[in-house]
Amino acid sequence: MRMIRAIAAAGTICGILDGLSAIVVFGWFGASPARIFKGIAFGVLGPAALTGGTLAVIIGVIAHFTVAFGAATTYYGISRLRPAINDYPLVAGPLFGAAVHLFMNFVVIPLSAIGPRPIVWVPFLAGLVVHLVVVGPSIAITVSRLR
Repeated sequence: MRMIRAIAAAGTICGILDGLSAIVVFGWFGASPARIFKGIAFGVLGPAALTGGTLAVIIGVIAHFTVAFGAATTYYGISRLRPAINDYPLVAGPLFGAAVHLFMNFVVIPLSAIGPRPIVWVPFLAGLVVHLVVVGPSIAITVSRLR
């Protein structure tokens, strides 16, 4: 039960904070919240996501939280194999966040309906900063507190 509570809390906190960060950061580049979540849904639905309505946004939100819960589950598993990382969540968190960002950009996205794409450095680096500051630490701190 403790495992489920830690993963559920970490995934929820990460998903909310990362979603808000995406809205702020990519909003700076001109993307609306709906466009951000349609972009996530693109990985599942392909190009139809971009012309889809509310359903595409909802699928994007579900996909976003699925990834957050997957990352939280992965971190929890690593923390059971290497419990010492729970003593240093502000070190382990950013490292894990960087790993999640790289895995998403170089494995998940190329294998999704989006397919391989060239790196556009400014959004790539902005996303990396969000993963270093928000994604990894939110999961690591939550798991370390609820272990």
